[in-house]
Amino acid sequence: MKLAVEKDHSDILNYLLQLPEIKIGYKCFYECRNLIKFEIPSSIETIGKCSFYNCKNLTEITIPSSVKSIEEEAFAKCISLVNATIPSSVESIDKRAFAECNSLVYATIPSSVESIEEKSFERCKSLVNITIPSSVRSIGKRAFANCSSLQQIKIPSSIKSIEDETFYGCKSLTQVIIPSSVKSIGQHAFESCSSLEELPIPS
Repeated sequence: MKLAVEKDHSDILNYLLQLPEIKIGYKCFYECRNLIKFEIPSSIETIGKCSFYNCKNLTEITIPSSVKSIEEEAFAKCISLVNATIPSSVESIDKRAFAECNSLVYATIPSSVESIEEKSFERCKSLVNITIPSSVRSIGKRAFANCSSLQQIKIPSSIKSIEDETFYGCKSLTQVIIPSSVKSIGQHAFESCSSLEELPIPS
């Protein structure tokens, strides 16, 4: 295991590793600012709320295929995190799970995920590309708001509506593909998308 943990939290990590099945609990590594790399043990099924919140120097995280749920604000404000590979075991990405991860360039959403909750990737200012699989049935409000480097987005045909402010402030967005399955587009959904030249809305 490659990691660097603040002394105050090393006892928590040792405890986690001894348990067969466990959830990384609420605020477990909250604001561990010296945490650089972390390999989550393969017995973990849930990454709890705010568990790695504001770990400012965390650059690399390994999420094993045992993880089924990434809870609210689990990696929010991890401003040095560059890549997030979400395993195919994950079924849900909760509110603000990766919000304000300013260095996040790539995020992979597997075909097991059915919902991307409200503000999940809000203010991921370096996010260039994200693929939304056809398994996703709903994308929450402001899910990708202020992802100012996001260039293209293809909305799968499983989506029936685009919520309020979903792509608000995506200033680099040049292309959006909206399928005929979409029956409603919410308020301010594409507001301040200043690079968007054409938005074909299916009739």
